[in-house]
Amino acid sequence: MFKLNALEKMTTEQKYAYALMMLEGQISSEKDIIANLANASAIVKVVMDRLNWAGFYLMRDGELVLGPFQGLPACNRIKLSAGVCGAAARERKTQLVPNVHEFPGHIACDVASNAELVVPIIKDGVVYGVLDLDSPEIGRFGELEAKYMEKFVAKLVAGMDWQ
Repeated sequence: MFKLNALEKMTTEQKYAYALMMLEGQISSEKDIIANLANASAIVKVVMDRLNWAGFYLMRDGELVLGPFQGLPACNRIKLSAGVCGAAARERKTQLVPNVHEFPGHIACDVASNAELVVPIIKDGVVYGVLDLDSPEIGRFGELEAKYMEKFVAKLVAGMDWQ
């Protein structure tokens, strides 16, 4: 069971490590992608402060389509040629953007978002989607968040059948 009161006493890094542990517990007993991604987005939203959106876009017919998320309604589809999510999927690498207003081609699904962290979901050379995190705070995400969210995605990749 998720213990919210335990989070209050943890350091930031301990919270992120706790998120990894919670994710392992969720995906160890469930194989459905939608169920696991819904819980994964909830875990991130609860553990990581100063977020206004946490969720997934899934690759469908050559573009990213909105998947499970926590936050305000979002863009339904993102072309690989556009935005931070498109760049992460296209370049197959994590995008850490301190100020989205300086990112060429940024898509403003939520005008309150000022920083973004996007981690591609890749298994056996195939891009299956991205984990997308938005914050209203410029400079919100750093190397610590990138490192732990890459570990988070690695657990999702290893623990689920993406076919």
